[in-house]
Amino acid sequence: MVLSALLLTGCGSGGFDGVYNMPLPGGADIGDHPYRVKAQFKDVLDLVPQAGVKVNDVPVGRVEKIDLGADGWTAEVTMLVNGDVQLPANAFAKLRQSALLGEKFVELGKPPKNDQTQPAVGKLADNAVIPLDRTNRNPEVEEVFGALSMLLNGGGVAQLQNITKELNAAMEGNEQEIRSLLGNLNTFVGELDKHKAEIVRALDSMNRLAGTLAQQRDKIAVALTDLEPGLKVLAEQRTQLVTLLQSLDKLSDVATDTINRSRDDIVADLKALQPTLTKLVESGQNLPKSLELLLTYPFPDEAVDGIKGDYTNAFIDLDLNLGTVLDNLSRSRQSPLDSLIPSQGTPLPMPNIPLPTPGQDTGSGLGDVLGGLLGGGRK
Repeated sequence: MVLSALLLTGCGSGGFDGVYNMPLPGGADIGDHPYRVKAQFKDVLDLVPQAGVKVNDVPVGRVEKIDLGADGWTAEVTMLVNGDVQLPANAFAKLRQSALLGEKFVELGKPPKNDQTQPAVGKLADNAVIPLDRTNRNPEVEEVFGALSMLLNGGGVAQLQNITKELNAAMEGNEQEIRSLLGNLNTFVGELDKHKAEIVRALDSMNRLAGTLAQQRDKIAVALTDLEPGLKVLAEQRTQLVTLLQSLDKLSDVATDTINRSRDDIVADLKALQPTLTKLVESGQNLPKSLELLLTYPFPDEAVDGIKGDYTNAFIDLDLNLGTVLDNLSRSRQSPLDSLIPSQGTPLPMPNIPLPTPGQDTGSGLGDVLGGLLGGGRK
């Protein structure tokens, strides 16, 4: 009795926490120097302490304890792993099941080989923590059966027969059209594939345009803001603008009708004008040369060549007194120019003006004529 009491007292003082802390036979050999690894899981299902820890389906440790995470929403699993097992610092932890109805265990492993973004690096140290983004779990059998039951009972599987019948009814008798549609669709997809480079360039151009517009966002906002008063004025004058457009429409109808009615007359006038224009074209340089004589009539430009010497022996006093000019114009006496102006219907004779010699005073001529008109005199 004393020995039993001492044994029970020793067990109580040693901190006995229940059968979960008792080592199970056939468990993994963790060696003399194991190290601890912590893994965070969103859900550990029915994982229990002393469950196995495996690497490539080989037992390498056991679950020491399962606690609630610091955030109060996740589970933290502490595992003891054999010290001879080398794992990378970015190792993954998965919660798996040994069989369909078997026990749960934790599998540790390297990142997947096809994951080029997270290559295996470093070494998993003692008390290392595997975060949530590198842990997951397999679906439970109950979850699979529940999803299957939902699919069979409420997922529309019972309506597949009706759907198949409706499809058959829709396609019956339209096989050629459906085949043609599929052929056209194949051609369309082929053309899209041929113009893939152009489509990519168009998308890149749209992307650059969007970037440019984004850079000019402030200026566009200012332009839209400044455009508001103008739009407000246009909205206020909408009635006047509509009336203006309607009036322009009526004017265009009247103009079109006028042109249609006078079309024959305009064509006849243009045809009648054709001979005149033809003669003007045929005249060539004769018309501009005749205009030269019109400005200097009755003396052509060649008259200068007939004057001997370097002067005309004529002097003009120009009196710009307005009263004198008006008095000279109102005189009733005949001006010397009257003899040069022919009556209506009489051809204009060329005046016989003697040409002076150098140093000779003719006593009459261009000086007398202009002098009588402007109130001056000859010198």
